[in-house]
Amino acid sequence: MFGETPAFSGFSVDDLDAARRFYGETLGLEVGEEGEGDMRVLFLTLAGGARVFVYPKDNHTPATFTILNFEVDNIDRAVDDLTGRGVTLERYEEFEADAKGIMRVDGGPAIAWFTDPAGNVLSVLQENR
Repeated sequence: MFGETPAFSGFSVDDLDAARRFYGETLGLEVGEEGEGDMRVLFLTLAGGARVFVYPKDNHTPATFTILNFEVDNIDRAVDDLTGRGVTLERYEEFEADAKGIMRVDGGPAIAWFTDPAGNVLSVLQENR
């Protein structure tokens, strides 16, 4: 039914300006802004052209799941770059991470989690190609 229909995903933040700086300057994504005043929203453009809608929400609650996964060819280099840009990696008790904060398990991708300024969870993971 929707196989040929353009679609996009979205998530909320509590500070649109902080989100713009984080996604645009820290992560280096293309960030577009639409609307004005209380009706401002952002659109992130991901590699390949997919867009993600980012909207402000007064009673924002951070997503408890990973909202974006960035697949990289070298996770160690990506983590070093993130931490060099001031990003702190998350560590979860149920997953054992190495000194850099990367979880490495046999049979699965190496992955590291971090949050945006609104507390939403993102990850960087080693591409498995």
